[in-house]
Amino acid sequence: MENTWNNKVLSDVLGADSGAALRVKQDALVVLGVVSLAVAAKISVPMWPVPITMGTFAVLTIGAAYGARLGLATILAYMIIGALGFDVFAGSSAEAFGLTYMMGGTGGYLVGYVLATVALGALAQRGWDRSVLWMALAMLVGNVLIYVPGLLWLGQLYGWDKPILAWGLTPFLLGDAIKLALAAAILPAAWTLVGRARG
Repeated sequence: MENTWNNKVLSDVLGADSGAALRVKQDALVVLGVVSLAVAAKISVPMWPVPITMGTFAVLTIGAAYGARLGLATILAYMIIGALGFDVFAGSSAEAFGLTYMMGGTGGYLVGYVLATVALGALAQRGWDRSVLWMALAMLVGNVLIYVPGLLWLGQLYGWDKPILAWGLTPFLLGDAIKLALAAAILPAAWTLVGRARG
């Protein structure tokens, strides 16, 4: 694994790499990323003890595929669209959307989305997305960055005398482990298909 910061991520090696065409590609990737995040947020796979939602999977894989800078632009665009009232979040609806939804129980997790996207992008730039084991570790880091602000916000919002871990952590661990394994397999496999060494 390379330890330099000048490594490329998947989005760097696909399509244009300079000039106006690069800017068009980046703009298109942001749009594609926002759409992917919105669609993934609404996907719910039946699972015990709670259904698996694919929002976190999309956040972490987009971060790794896009890199820190483009990933940050994408997740911020997603948050802005959500804040404007569009139904792009997992639990948002006609009854709770926009800033009202974002300041509710999921607010801390949305902050974690931003942190995790940047972290996964930075780790991918160090080559962590080229190995199954390193990608799994990167996903674990990303999940921690999502859960910490999420749980802190829940505790602040509802009180630390409430079962915060039972509400916001333990029911989701099995699903997160499955998503972690999936991403750890997909990203290195994508690099194998690309068949290009990092520059």
